Amino acid sequence: MYFEGYGYRGSTFEQTYRCYPASFIDKPQLETGDKIIMPPSALDRLASLHIEYPMLFEVHNAAAERTSHCGVLEFIAEEGMIYMPYWMMQNLLLTEGDMVFIKNANLPKGTYVKLQPHTTDFLDISNPKAILEKTLRNYSCLTTGDSIMVAYNNKKYYIDIVETKPSNAISIIETDCEVDFAPPLDYKEPERQKAAVPPSTAPTAEEAAEEEPKFIPFTGPGRRLDGKAPKDKDVSASFPAKRQANATNSVQPSTASTSQSSSSRKTTGKLVFGPGGNRTSKETEKVPEKEPKEDPKKDEPKFSAFTGRKYSLKG
Repeated sequence: MYFEGYGYRGSTFEQTYRCYPASFIDKPQLETGDKIIMPPSALDRLASLHIEYPMLFEVHNAAAERTSHCGVLEFIAEEGMIYMPYWMMQNLLLTEGDMVFIKNANLPKGTYVKLQPHTTDFLDISNPKAILEKTLRNYSCLTTGDSIMVAYNNKKYYIDIVETKPSNAISIIETDCEVDFAPPLDYKEPERQKAAVPPSTAPTAEEAAEEEPKFIPFTGPGRRLDGKAPKDKDVSASFPAKRQANATNSVQPSTASTSQSSSSRKTTGKLVFGPGGNRTSKETEKVPEKEPKEDPKKDEPKFSAFTGRKYSLKG
């Protein structure tokens, strides 16, 4: 007895079933692979068609135009019903009780597959390659565009099938297949940071401005012409203009001191006859009045020769 829409047609296996998740039949192991559970009548039909093992099927949702591929685990489902992994129903956009078309398929053995995890958490697994190899043992085929589920440590990781070779659907039973990984969907490239330069080799703009040499006139130490120590050393060092003025002022008393000493030598070293002697003595007496008063503590007494009173030969 066959229901409407469930009859077998032609020399290939083509059948329409109502699909339900694996949780309805208490088969949680179905969630870790891509195999479905079919009714016993499907096995009879497949045997009569001499379908080769492993049996692979094309699963098509006509309402959403979605197609995938799977294998078969057991033939114990009720007639007109199949049970499949929930992640496969999500790929096909199926809900409980939706109609799905099943057709037997011959798929080439895969040589290359490219996978892309949904999250970077999958890369944090200590040995993701070993976990993936163990998980794919429960799969019979892979289809480009599908998302498979990898269960590990009480957590589910979803991985997209980005590319398969030599066709869009391949068999991975007893085959050596090269596996490549694409960056996870939530992966973000780290921002490139400029190489850190030690502070000593990379001065700031302010430090560079301070380090620029500037021309400062009259920056040397001041010297008086009379040999005495200059006054206000700190002030003259910080203000070159004042230091220059102090140097100019210091020349005047030294000049006067020089003229005084020369006139003194002229007066005391020679005998002068006539009125010129008195004029010289008067000039000599006036010269000390022009000298600036200096700190007596700083002036040391000096020995001056012929400083006594002068007498004229005229009497």
